Amino acid sequence: MVRAGGILKLAALVSAFLLAVFLTFQLFEMNMEFNLGSMMSRSQPVTEVSTKPGAVRYKCSLSKSCPAEHFAFKMTSGAASVVGPRMCLEDKILMSGVKNNVGRGLNIALVNGKTGEGIKTANFDMWAGDVAPLIKFLNEIEDGTIVMMASFDDTSTKLNVEARKLVADLGSSDIDNVGFRDNWIFVGGKGIKTKSPFEQHIKNNANTNKFEGWPEVLEMEGCIPQRAD
Repeated sequence: MVRAGGILKLAALVSAFLLAVFLTFQLFEMNMEFNLGSMMSRSQPVTEVSTKPGAVRYKCSLSKSCPAEHFAFKMTSGAASVVGPRMCLEDKILMSGVKNNVGRGLNIALVNGKTGEGIKTANFDMWAGDVAPLIKFLNEIEDGTIVMMASFDDTSTKLNVEARKLVADLGSSDIDNVGFRDNWIFVGGKGIKTKSPFEQHIKNNANTNKFEGWPEVLEMEGCIPQRAD
């Protein structure tokens, strides 16, 4: 009887231990899902959903419609080093984590300025990669091309003077100020004659960062004029 009682106590202790371990892992997974979900909700545009009959939804879920001969766009920067950037143009997702075509560094989508059709997308790792492929890519962009760019994790470590000048030539005003782990989004064009109005930049600052080591996610929407000639 004593031995049987001891076995029962041991079994009870083992069961309690396994239950405690299971609950710990469950709480850990719930916490991770909550944190990731919060980050994703910040990093991705919210799709307009309405139960009202006849409710209007604008392209890329913009807050208002674009005028004729303009392309609607909405984009976000990356969220820390977890959630990649997202680019939408004319209701088509050009780059996103779901499409699996974004990565650490500088993410770029090229669009035909006349038709609004996507030409190509590319990602350049500016932390551990080489800046030479980025410079080659920028030099080969044809006149009249719309260029959409978004940061993810770190964009600046390998971004040298030559590469920054090429981005500035596309209409960027802030590229020379983009530093380590800053968040930055930009829409410009090859052959643009003025500085682009579509650009946002936020510095990595330990006193103001929303995420540890990274600033808050940037989001921008607007209407890009269609190239006439």
